[in-house]
Amino acid sequence: MKQSIQKIMGTALTALVLLSGLSACAPLMVGGAVMTGMVAVDRRTSGIQLEDEGIELRTAQGLRQNLSENSHTNVTSYNRQVLLTGEVATAAQKELADKLAQSQENVKAVANELSIQAVSSLTQRSKDVIITGQIKALFVDAKDLQSYAFKVVTERGVVYLMGRVTSREAQRATDIARSVSGVTKVVRVLDIISEEELKRLSSQTSAK
Repeated sequence: MKQSIQKIMGTALTALVLLSGLSACAPLMVGGAVMTGMVAVDRRTSGIQLEDEGIELRTAQGLRQNLSENSHTNVTSYNRQVLLTGEVATAAQKELADKLAQSQENVKAVANELSIQAVSSLTQRSKDVIITGQIKALFVDAKDLQSYAFKVVTERGVVYLMGRVTSREAQRATDIARSVSGVTKVVRVLDIISEEELKRLSSQTSAK
């Protein structure tokens, strides 16, 4: 467990360095790009993974071009379902962001979790990065979870879980996330699959 936490926290510290170089008023666009070598074990097809990357990039660009500078938005797509998190100044901007995401090719659903308030501070975003890192490390160490099945997004202490998982996995991951200090709420934006579907996906992965 110690090695897993050290690895994840190293990533978190790198992210903190990147955050510190951002202008306080500039929008922060964070995608869920697929890492090299993860395609083989991802529960999505390689085609859908590429579609998710494209959805994130196009949506982020649209938000950057159309929202005011005093907004901070994150775009995460998993299995063509888009999660919008961050802060915008007005209800009109939140609605615009929703329409931009809905209009992207291949998007099947949008979870618009944007908050209408002032943008979060660098300190808060730094805490969110650390929370995400801690949760990912705990997922890696959990014997009854496949950590790569989840995407974890944290915004102002609220943790969002994405992935194609069973009800059992969803509950286990939720319990783990809730145990982390600083987490105020866990929101599940998950595609629930059966245990039979999980076995099928696992056998396909093993055959590759």
